[in-house]
Amino acid sequence: MCFGNRREENVDRIYAEYDLETPGDLTDTAAIIAGEQSSGTFMKLAGETEALKEAFGARIESIVETGQFDKPSLPCKIDGTKYTRGKIRLSWSLANMGISLPNVLATVAGNLFELREVSALRLLDVEFPQEFAQKYAGPQAGIAGTRLLTGVSSGPLIGTIIKPSVGLSPADTASLVLELAEGGIDFLKDDELQANGPHCPIADRVQAVMTVLNRFADSTGKKPMYAFNITGEMDEMKRNADLVRDAGGTCVMVGIHSVGLPCVTELRRHTDLPIHGHRNGWGLFSRSPDIGISFIAWQKFWRIAGVDHLHVNGLRNKFSEDGASSIASARQCLTPLFRGAKDFRVMPVFSSGQSAEQVEDTYKALDSTDLIYCAGGGIMGHPQGLAGGISSLREAWQAAVAGVSLEAYSATHPALRAAVETFRPRFS
Repeated sequence: MCFGNRREENVDRIYAEYDLETPGDLTDTAAIIAGEQSSGTFMKLAGETEALKEAFGARIESIVETGQFDKPSLPCKIDGTKYTRGKIRLSWSLANMGISLPNVLATVAGNLFELREVSALRLLDVEFPQEFAQKYAGPQAGIAGTRLLTGVSSGPLIGTIIKPSVGLSPADTASLVLELAEGGIDFLKDDELQANGPHCPIADRVQAVMTVLNRFADSTGKKPMYAFNITGEMDEMKRNADLVRDAGGTCVMVGIHSVGLPCVTELRRHTDLPIHGHRNGWGLFSRSPDIGISFIAWQKFWRIAGVDHLHVNGLRNKFSEDGASSIASARQCLTPLFRGAKDFRVMPVFSSGQSAEQVEDTYKALDSTDLIYCAGGGIMGHPQGLAGGISSLREAWQAAVAGVSLEAYSATHPALRAAVETFRPRFS
C-alpha cells in the first residue's frame, strides 16, 4: 500500500507503514516497535517522562488487522496460540533524526525486524516531508537529462550490458562497444562485477571505450551513453567520476548497496554525471513477503540521495521477482516524489533476461516509454548478431507503441522474427 505525501498531516514528521505479524496483540506490539525506535527501551525509565514521549516518542497512527494464522511466518521466540497480521502506520518527529537519510533509515528500518515479539515485519512505505527535497540534490539528470545526453528524445533507450561480465581486456571491451555503437545502441553499461581489477583497470577501460565513442560521435553525431562501474571507496569514486568526465563520458554506475546512502549523496554533490544505480543485493530486502523492505519504500531513499537510473528487473525475468512487481517498481520511478520542479523522478531500467519477446507486454503494462530497456543475452545471443539483436528490440517497441502485435510485426521484420523464435521459450 502506498500512501504518498499527505499534506494535511504534520510536515515535520516521518511516516512509515508496515506489514506486521505477531504472537501478541497488534496494538501492544506496535507500541513496542514505536518505543524501541524512539524514546523507549525494554523497561520503564525515569527519564522517559510523559512530556518527552509526547515530543519525541513515535506515534501509532493507525492499525488495521488483516488476518490470523496458526503458525508464525518466521521463527519467533515467543510461542502463541495465534499469530495476528495487520498493517500498522507509525510516525516520528523530524527533530529525532533531522533531515538525514541515514538516520531516517536507522529509524524506520533499524532494530525492529529482530524484536522477539515479531513473527513477520516488512516496511511497505515511507513518507518524506518536502524539507528533504530542499536539502538533498536528488537526481541530476533524471529522465529529461538522460534523454538529452543520449540524443533519444522519445521512445525507450535500447541498452545492453558488456558480456562476458568479466574477463575482457580494455581493448576487447572497446572493440565490442564499437560494434554495439555501429549497431545502433543507445546505452551501455559495465556489469556490476566488472570493477577495477588488474585485467581491466578502469582508467584503461575508460580511455579505450571513450576513444571509440568519441570518434563515433564525431562521425555520426550520436554518442551512446556508457555507465562505467566506479563502485569503490569514496575518494576512489570521486577520482574515477572525474576520470570519466574528463574523457568525455556521460554516466557512472554505482552498486548502491555496496557503498551506502552517504557515499551516493556525496558522489552526487561531487559530480554532474548521471548516476546509474545498480541494486545488486536487492533480493536480501525483497524476496520474502515476511521481512525486508518493499521497493516503494526503498527507492525513495536512493532517489533523494541522487541516483538517476534504478533497476526494476522486468517481465519474465531470470530472477524470482514477478512481472507485476517489476511494473509496479517502474511506475514508482516515474511518479513524482515531491511537488515542484524537483520532483525527483528517475529512469527505470528493465533488465535480467529481457529480449524483444517481452516488449509488447511491458508496454501494455507500463504505458510509457520513459525507460532503459537493457538486454544482454537478448542482444548478444541474437542469431543475426549484435546489430540484429538491437534491431529486434527497436522493432518490438515500434510495434508495441503502434498497437501492432508482435506476431504481425515480426512477419515483415526478420530481426524481430528471429528474436521471437530464439527467446520465446526461455522464461515463459
